[in-house]
Amino acid sequence: MSKRVKMSIFGGVIVALIAIGGLTAAKRGNKAVEVRTESVQARDLVASVTASGQVRPQTKVDLSSDISGKIVRLAVKEGQMVKKGDFLLQIDAQQAQAAVERSAAAVASSRSQLTQSKANLDQAVKSLERTGAIKKINPQLISDEQMEQLRTAVDVNRAMYDATKHAVDQSSALLRDAQSSLSKTTIYAPMSGRVTRLNVENGETAIQGTLNKDAATLLTIADMSVLETKVKVDETDVARIALGDSAIIQIDAFPDTTFIGKVTKISNSSVKATTASTGADQAVDYEVTIQLVSTPAETRPDFSATAKIITDTRKQVLSIPIIALTVRENEALTKGDTAVGLGKAKPKKEVGKKDVEGVFVVAADNKVTFRPVKVGIAGEKHFEVLSGLKTGEKIVAGTYQAIRELKDGAVVRETKVDPKKPQAKS
Repeated sequence: MSKRVKMSIFGGVIVALIAIGGLTAAKRGNKAVEVRTESVQARDLVASVTASGQVRPQTKVDLSSDISGKIVRLAVKEGQMVKKGDFLLQIDAQQAQAAVERSAAAVASSRSQLTQSKANLDQAVKSLERTGAIKKINPQLISDEQMEQLRTAVDVNRAMYDATKHAVDQSSALLRDAQSSLSKTTIYAPMSGRVTRLNVENGETAIQGTLNKDAATLLTIADMSVLETKVKVDETDVARIALGDSAIIQIDAFPDTTFIGKVTKISNSSVKATTASTGADQAVDYEVTIQLVSTPAETRPDFSATAKIITDTRKQVLSIPIIALTVRENEALTKGDTAVGLGKAKPKKEVGKKDVEGVFVVAADNKVTFRPVKVGIAGEKHFEVLSGLKTGEKIVAGTYQAIRELKDGAVVRETKVDPKKPQAKS
């Protein structure tokens, strides 16, 4: 076989292989993509924000002592109901009582000195008056020096009288302070409610609350008739919440029951919480207070709760599955351009180019077309459609992987669902 014939045969084989490869690629290119489809239809949508927190009484008081001393009598137990003005506990009052007695004695002493100084002043004034009268009758009998001495005596005694009056005021103030300290050894309930926390026992030492609030707290009284939960809402969601929004609350202690509430307060300052990794970005949350309605009597403070705050509702509006909405590059804003750098031409991205949200609409020939869509509120599983779609149009609704790789003009076919196999979550 000549060399020319061999080359011809070899070339023919290569051409055949190229043709077969091209046909295979073409068949693969025309292969339909399996997707789930769904018709655009009207639904009721509810937009919500979910956050977690703890159940707390709306009104509570942490009681601490203003003086230090041993607790000699404790009249309440944790969980007990008390009324405003009820006796709670007694701190040893011996030192405070002694201080009151010392102050009372000081007041009595200063008042005696006041009486004495008043008598001295009266005597000095009368002596000056009598001597002055004699001098008027017979100026030769009383010298000017004697008159000056008497006037000075009056001034001195008047000053001493004023000083003793101030001493009485000072000792009286000390007595009132001692009496106040004595009264603080007996602690009464400032409000009606339940003793939800009791941190001390009879015989323990109470310390002043100004030194360490947490360690100085003796007990907590809470009004359990009005309960609320404070939840932390992310900064991306808090702007959608308004005062008065209704909420559905799930308390972990009552798993089979849901409770109704309403938003009563939204904090103006954020509560920053550092993420687990050191030096990482901080999550910015805002505290939202939700008042609960009709909670069971068994509800206790610090129960864990999850609140679903209803921010908006829509009745019978066009909607699409959340998974159907995808993002594609806006080709209309793409323009080829070059920028010279280091002697090479590099592609330059057009300023203003952005991504567009939309869905893939399925035509009668099973080809899909990407169509921009404007959406409104988001429900649990569907978006509200504001523009871009009509009722009854068929769109690609899954799977997520198929939608992500789908392109304009691609051929699709409905995924066959085997009722015997569980459906995978998309």
